[in-house]
Amino acid sequence: MLHKKASRTTTDESEQLLNPVYSRIPLHQPIPRNEMPEEETLPQTAYQLVSDELILDGNARQNLATFVTTWMEPEARQIMADTFDKNMIDKDEYPQTAELERRCVNILANLWHANDEQDTIGCSTIGSSEACMLAGMALKWKWRERRRAAGKSTDRPNLVMGINIQICWEKFCRYWDVEPRLVPMEQGRYHLTAEEAIKLCDENTIGVVTIMGSTMDGSYEPVEAISQALDRLQSEQGLDIPIHVDAASGGLVAPFIQPDLVWDFRVPRVKSINVSGHKYGLVYPGVGWVVWRNHSDLPQDLIFSVNYLGGQTPTFALNFSRPGSQIVAQYYNFIRLGKVGYRRIQQACQDTARYLSGEIARMGPFQLLSDGSDLPVFAFTLKEDTNFTVFDLSQRLRDRGWIVPAYTYPKNLEHLAVMRIVVKDGFSRDMANILLNDMRRHLSYYAAHPEYNHCGGTPGFSHGVSQEEKSANKGK
Repeated sequence: MLHKKASRTTTDESEQLLNPVYSRIPLHQPIPRNEMPEEETLPQTAYQLVSDELILDGNARQNLATFVTTWMEPEARQIMADTFDKNMIDKDEYPQTAELERRCVNILANLWHANDEQDTIGCSTIGSSEACMLAGMALKWKWRERRRAAGKSTDRPNLVMGINIQICWEKFCRYWDVEPRLVPMEQGRYHLTAEEAIKLCDENTIGVVTIMGSTMDGSYEPVEAISQALDRLQSEQGLDIPIHVDAASGGLVAPFIQPDLVWDFRVPRVKSINVSGHKYGLVYPGVGWVVWRNHSDLPQDLIFSVNYLGGQTPTFALNFSRPGSQIVAQYYNFIRLGKVGYRRIQQACQDTARYLSGEIARMGPFQLLSDGSDLPVFAFTLKEDTNFTVFDLSQRLRDRGWIVPAYTYPKNLEHLAVMRIVVKDGFSRDMANILLNDMRRHLSYYAAHPEYNHCGGTPGFSHGVSQEEKSANKGK
């Protein structure tokens, strides 16, 4: 998020000063909000000031909007606290932390069926957004190498993907001057399909991005079918177009609860895969991973080497210094849970998601767009116009701390407003039932107040019409 500088000339002291009123804490003068105070503050006082403000944040465990991990067990939290001081980039100073990173890359490569014969390579990142940027750069550089070798122009690269992609891909295209070719949604088709993908491919396509777990509704895109369509395209037109799999969420779900689904390095056209360790990898933010099938899929001139940290350190990253504690926590989870533990947790999340979606469907007003059968994530909308909108319900659920997002779908389906629930480790069946009871309570309120008709909300979206308008429309 971008923040503007606050004015220091305002006369409103509430906007400029922090003044905790605790008789046990002696403060001789208020503390300014937007500039550094002249004097020191006791650590207990500073802690109290900050923690008091954070009370106003939402409860992370009730945040059903985020895909990011909101609960870790005490031992995991402790090992993170023990390693907060480790800088991941200082591999010469912290060689064992670097070794744990290497092991994590190998664990993921094996989980995604990379062959021993392949010279597989990968690295950690600050999250999937950085991992996607690195994978996208590799695709562009490799495409440019092929074009130059053939004596062809390199000035119009494009990247094919569904419009349901995460915002990081749009950032990549803008930052690295790549044309985004976005397949729009249609009613009943909410992600990229093979047929739609190949329509947008040409000789300037650096790759096709497929998503294992759409942000919009949690659904998986058909990676194998898209690869087969690209195989046919190559045999007919000679276009050899690679696939990157954005498995930010699904990369650590599908291997455990959908092991027969073919989407990873078992698909020959898949050149790279990314995953968020801080999503269903069960680590607090931020850590991500990206793995390339072969070392040759990662252009050498994207890799830098530095020696001013001691020793020669190869690095491929947008960030430089970053915490090593998340890497340590990821390795802790891998050895602590093993395949059985990850399978148990992801299956429990999916079971809860399927239970929730089923109960919500039975409430009456709602229609499911997905039910948690892929990721433990589902989206739902209103079946028909009523005296409330999904935005109204989303807002009312906050009265007990629930954060359930409401939003409209992108191009071609802008009229479709939905709510989405992300089920993660730490969200129990008991909490699910509390949420369901709160939803029923609000539905009872709307039913008891048919005159309720809220028309405010998101720009560009109609949240309802008056009873008079409804009656008039019936006669049209």
